[in-house]
Amino acid sequence: MNTKTIKKPILTAKPRVNVVTLGCSKNIYDSEVLMGQLKGNMFDVVHEAESVSSNDIVVINTCGFIDNAKQESIDTILQYSELKEQGKVGKVIVTGCLSERYKPELEAEITNVDAFFGTNDLQNILQSVGANYKYELLGERMLTTPSHFAYFKIAEGCNRPCSFCAIPLMRGKHLSTPMEDLVNQAKGLAKQGTKELILIAQDLTYYGLDLYGKRNLDELLRRLSDVDGIEWIRLQYAYPSGFPMEILDAMNERSNICKYLDMPLQHISDNMLKSMRRGITKQKTIDLVNQIRDKVPDIALRTTLITGYPGETLQDFEEMYDWVEETRFDRLGCFTYSHEEKTHAHSLIDDVPEETKQERVDAIMELQQGISYEKNQDKIGNTYKVLIDKIDGGYLTGRTEYDSPEVDNEVLIDATQQYATVGSFVNVKIDSAEDFDLYGQIVK
Repeated sequence: MNTKTIKKPILTAKPRVNVVTLGCSKNIYDSEVLMGQLKGNMFDVVHEAESVSSNDIVVINTCGFIDNAKQESIDTILQYSELKEQGKVGKVIVTGCLSERYKPELEAEITNVDAFFGTNDLQNILQSVGANYKYELLGERMLTTPSHFAYFKIAEGCNRPCSFCAIPLMRGKHLSTPMEDLVNQAKGLAKQGTKELILIAQDLTYYGLDLYGKRNLDELLRRLSDVDGIEWIRLQYAYPSGFPMEILDAMNERSNICKYLDMPLQHISDNMLKSMRRGITKQKTIDLVNQIRDKVPDIALRTTLITGYPGETLQDFEEMYDWVEETRFDRLGCFTYSHEEKTHAHSLIDDVPEETKQERVDAIMELQQGISYEKNQDKIGNTYKVLIDKIDGGYLTGRTEYDSPEVDNEVLIDATQQYATVGSFVNVKIDSAEDFDLYGQIVK
């Protein structure tokens, strides 16, 4: 009798996927969603692995916002394409804003990248590595942040006409995520131990206009505030023109909505604001800041400014400098203007020398350093609720409700004297302060 040997199929392990993220918190969110999908497809997924192997698939999520970010993205693509050339990684896939904006140029210049995808190509990225988009994973992510806080994107794209900004070219028109989906995502994160939601979008204050016919951020805030386990909700990237004051009512009503607002104002000179197409004047900006502070007296206001925009005169800059000195923002970032193709401002002459742009940034940041020092000195002797982010360099390092991760002040507690677990809330009495750091002790 003849017997046939039935051979079992050889099961080959799926390659590891190493996701590298560049740029802003929106990119971090997108990478986390991609990694969640890959994990759901039973891939071994890592974020920015220190070492690579010849079988790895590397996915680079790029930034294309300003010159420095674009250069970092290009350098990273070149680094991994060289590793591929040497046989040290298997595949290199590029996605994100730079790829969305410059795909034809990148394909022509960097020929050994396996595929280039844009900002809304998640399903195609998955398909390219042999994965399927799993609808049941809607909103599920593999967090790259410590599990106790998460960036929480409530909308994609932007409808604002700012002259200097290429975001609409890369991210498209504003698209709000339905409220039910966001509440379900928040519940899922809370079950995993997330205590702080950092709300992000190109423009938070536009939320709901496309879906509900009205600005609906205040209702979203209340519904997220009701989610069990969410102890802090933080607002980043609010737009000043058409600012919905009712979100401040929600902030006052709900103790878990942080008294914190990140509102990039970019400039204060009427000449600059008009050319930037910001839809607001100097006086309306000043009035808005005063109204916000009147309504929420202990709010921490963060803003971002640009120096060296086309046509910025010394008088324009001095006007901004004096306004920063008078307004005394709690947090402030400042950047040099970047001349971006296909933006409205690109038709203007980039006439402020790079050296002058940087000198003006340095002057604003030196001024803000002094303001921050004085404001921190006023905190000595006060007690604040602090969320512990990490243990580093002999210190428990945390933040108050007035501080966002990475960009704002930190609270440092001597770890040789006191202990708290990462992700826990403690009360800290401040006993000393520097420009951007507070030092204190845990109190009962």
